[in-house]
Amino acid sequence: MTLPSPMDEVRAQYEALPYPPRDPRDEAIRLITGTPSHILEINHYLYSGRLNFMRPFRALVAGGGTGDACIMLAQQLVDRRCPGEVVYLDISTASRQICEARAKARGLRNINFITGSLLDLPSMAIGQFDYIDCTGVLHHLPDPAAGMRALASVLNPDGGMGVMLYGEYGRSGVYPLQELLRTLAPPSMALEDRIAMSKRLIRFLPTTNLFRRNPYLNDHVTGGDAGLYDLLLHSCDRAFTVPDIGAMAQQSGLRVVAFLEPVRYEPATYMSDPIIARQASSLPLVERAAFAERLAGNLRTHVFYATRAGFDTVARPEDTSAIPVLREMDAQKLAAGLQPGTPLIANLDGFPWRAQLPSLAPRIVSQIDGRKTVAEIYTALGAQGGLPQWEDFYTQFEDLYVKLNGVNHLLLRFRT
Repeated sequence: MTLPSPMDEVRAQYEALPYPPRDPRDEAIRLITGTPSHILEINHYLYSGRLNFMRPFRALVAGGGTGDACIMLAQQLVDRRCPGEVVYLDISTASRQICEARAKARGLRNINFITGSLLDLPSMAIGQFDYIDCTGVLHHLPDPAAGMRALASVLNPDGGMGVMLYGEYGRSGVYPLQELLRTLAPPSMALEDRIAMSKRLIRFLPTTNLFRRNPYLNDHVTGGDAGLYDLLLHSCDRAFTVPDIGAMAQQSGLRVVAFLEPVRYEPATYMSDPIIARQASSLPLVERAAFAERLAGNLRTHVFYATRAGFDTVARPEDTSAIPVLREMDAQKLAAGLQPGTPLIANLDGFPWRAQLPSLAPRIVSQIDGRKTVAEIYTALGAQGGLPQWEDFYTQFEDLYVKLNGVNHLLLRFRT
């Protein structure tokens, strides 16, 4: 008798329970956007804000699942009239069918659907890509490093990736519970019985249990049976620390250029002692992010961008021809909420983050329309009167940029 391989078991899971659950009819009322792979992020972090959408752009969504990243990116390319192609790749035909139905509902014709494993990419002869999305996949492979190398093998020399992996510290309690369920609900048990047993175990966990004490694990609640199975009954599942990610990327010839949201990966976010914060904040990116990860202790996932390019690929605000762009936010509504003296507040999975914004913040934000450069915003504010000298304006803009970019609200692009 031939035993099923780990990948056979993973395929069987997603054939039975495509995840996350999606209804193609919902495409008529909204586009699901997220991180990574939002086109504004790709441009900002991997192409220095200078991506020319008039030129062909090839993207691969490796492990496309039910299609969130694939549909988002394909739609955003269409919206920009970019002659681009998105290649969808997944081992599950059930998941692919959902994504295909979502694409049909939107009338998207720039997606090429392929059923298969990303581990076979080096031999698939499907060409090279400017961008690769791999969200929630590598941590379900028997050898995640082999998966990363396979992805890198089809990435253009100046291309980049957006990746999501599970975070080790923020998933406290998951793996002991998985071990318990291998005894209580083994794979030989019927799927519906395994799910029922999992729900029963969760309901009766003692108050001291690590899973019960972790309030930020909610896939089993928000994702229905598919989310519960993915979290607690997955046959192949591991988590990563920031140093693990840095090492795996380096072994594949890649360099991590950003973790999102950036503020979560800054030690000063969590450390009130100025001496420790200053010393930790001077570390290189991956070391700094690792320090912050250990301080926070609650990062359930890691989203990062990595590139093969040997030069800086992140857009910077020092160039006054940079065009600030808000990601999925209305400038006027945001400006109205940024009252002088009122801090910017974010809940970072239980950690209350507050940042004091500069006095010009509401006026600057009100001018951000995705078309004006930093210099043009200054000129527009000058027409309103009461504008400080350029040096003071730019100091305030840079402060505002760092804080809004930190929570992934503000990005940059350049005219091409």
